[in-house]
Amino acid sequence: MLQNTLTIRHYQALTDRFTSLWSRGYRTDDLRLYLDGYLSALRQDKSLEPILIHRLEEEALRFIQDPSNFEVPYY
Repeated sequence: MLQNTLTIRHYQALTDRFTSLWSRGYRTDDLRLYLDGYLSALRQDKSLEPILIHRLEEEALRFIQDPSNFEVPYY
């Protein structure tokens, strides 16, 4: 569970981007590549502690692996 406010903001930005990319036709492998690049940038920037980046990675991967996050709602 994420508790650091900056980490939560990064998580929200990632999940919003994941759903946007998914709706544009990108799939799981593409989302993982995007996540790898995002996390690499965070590590280079050193704006978050390594443990927080690791937790962010775990939560983001959990989000990607849950197919219900990418279902289109029916109205």
